[in-house]
Amino acid sequence: MAAEAGPNALLGAVALLGAAVVFVPLFRRMGLGSVLGYLAAGLVIGPFGFGWFSHPQAILHFAELGVVMFLFVVGLEMRPSHLWSLRHQIFGLGALQICTAGAALTGVFLMFGLGSQAAFIGGAGFVLTSTAIVMQLLGERGDIALPRGQRMVSILLFEDLLIVPLLATVALMSHAPADPEAPSRFAAVGIALASILGLVVAGLYLLNPLFRLLAAAKAREVMTAAALLVVLGAAVLMEMGGLSMAMGAFLAGVLLSGSTFRHQIEADIEPFRGILLGLFFLAVGMSLDLDVVRDDWRLVVLAVPALMLAKGLCIYLVARTMRSSHRDALDRAVLMAQGGEFAFVLYAAAEAAGVIEGRTNDSMTAIVVLSMVLTPLVALAMRPLLRETARPSLDDVDVADGQTGSVLIIGFGRFGQVMSQSLLARDVDVTIIDNDIDMIRNASKFGFKVYYGDGRRLDVLHASGAGSARAIAVCVNDPAGATRIVELARRQFPQAKLLVRAYDRQHALTLVNAGAHLQVRETFGSAVAFGEAALRALGVDADEAAAISAQVRRLDAERFELEVASNDPRAGARLVIGNRDRNAPKPTPFVPPRRASRALNAEAEQAAPPAADDQAG
Repeated sequence: MAAEAGPNALLGAVALLGAAVVFVPLFRRMGLGSVLGYLAAGLVIGPFGFGWFSHPQAILHFAELGVVMFLFVVGLEMRPSHLWSLRHQIFGLGALQICTAGAALTGVFLMFGLGSQAAFIGGAGFVLTSTAIVMQLLGERGDIALPRGQRMVSILLFEDLLIVPLLATVALMSHAPADPEAPSRFAAVGIALASILGLVVAGLYLLNPLFRLLAAAKAREVMTAAALLVVLGAAVLMEMGGLSMAMGAFLAGVLLSGSTFRHQIEADIEPFRGILLGLFFLAVGMSLDLDVVRDDWRLVVLAVPALMLAKGLCIYLVARTMRSSHRDALDRAVLMAQGGEFAFVLYAAAEAAGVIEGRTNDSMTAIVVLSMVLTPLVALAMRPLLRETARPSLDDVDVADGQTGSVLIIGFGRFGQVMSQSLLARDVDVTIIDNDIDMIRNASKFGFKVYYGDGRRLDVLHASGAGSARAIAVCVNDPAGATRIVELARRQFPQAKLLVRAYDRQHALTLVNAGAHLQVRETFGSAVAFGEAALRALGVDADEAAAISAQVRRLDAERFELEVASNDPRAGARLVIGNRDRNAPKPTPFVPPRRASRALNAEAEQAAPPAADDQAG
């Protein structure tokens, strides 16, 4: 009896959760990863294991919402400008990889005796990589935001777009009689465009006012419901237009990426995303039809490694052609060599259109499922060749959990170490987190207690005591990461002063706009001090050199304030070249070294107190 039928629905839910709770920690402890744990659990409790579930396809269709929510969260991290910057990778790199690998995979299916149409459908389906598996593996490694991860995300986005023309191609190849009630192709294109336009209009003009209204009501559960409504509504709208549900959710995320509520939305969606994505992997494991594998074992057993090898080789060659390093190209080939969930949709549509037979569909589906099962194992086997991307062990390293310091220091590199000395000398209660495990171990040898944690994550900030900290010092050597931390902390922890290390002047302006209370350019103070020392080395009087340094600090502060007020980095440049803009405030003239005097020195010291370096940033 199927556990999901009738009154046993609750028993089925218990079985799914129980299998995940048992298998996933076990496989992670063995170093095999959570994805393989979910797949193995699904195989054990599925029709060809204990037989607790007899209709895994129904669960698989529902669990695809996990993939939808995953892409929504990815979209929240991609502002439209960033997405636009990836256009060449999405349509250039993505198209080159798809065309090259698709041709090779079609040739492999032809070698196994399939007809030309069936071979094309088989290759087109297998070329569509599993978004769920790749994103989960990248997420576990923390590589999604890295350049190599962004390139894979770009290719996956292109593949999500590709499912639409592939389904249209299947319709053109169809041998089944045309459905007189089906809309024309031109009407279908119009519906798809209308769906995209409707989603964009709603994202630009309706979503932010909706969340502001709900936030004013101060009902947390309603905000959660609204977040789910946005994700599922976007998915349904795209599906009605004949497009990918995952693509609709991704676009909704991109449209909300600039919203002040995006971090709250991400926190609300995260639990549902994790559970549904795990359920998706369970359903994939249950979908492996061992009867098909047994009856057609020659094709299945030989085709799986042949297809994965052919696709991986094409991915590697394309990556190397596009000037990726050997390690990054190999990493991409290993993670993206499998077929994906969109292949199930394409093969089912091809069978319904009479392009392929039912037995061929079953064999191809089994091949794709086996390739998805093998991917975590292949990635594990290739780990020695990709050792640089592997995470170090967390043995003897404490993870941030329940800390309560007055000051939270994020990042304990050279900048953070020097900055922390003043606080420690004053016996200020500080909590320090960093994500460099080797640095944490080295710091412990000198008596520093540093916790492991990624300050870009809201849950880590909560665990590190950001909710009770009086000040948060962001000392990371990553401009984008520092900006993200400021955006998170500004909204979630308004009681804390945000003190941030800025990379350069432009980054300092970005931090001010993001809400930082104080930003300090990492090289400005030392560069001014170096210039003062150079003047002294040339024989300039010490007081005169100090006056000139103070003047430099004051003028820089004036330029920076003007840039902040005008939100235009060129405003400061106009001051430097003589203020040709008549509407701009007149700058303080720079005093040449020979005309500096002790009176100027006294005046400059009053204008530039000891904290002027911090104020100038």
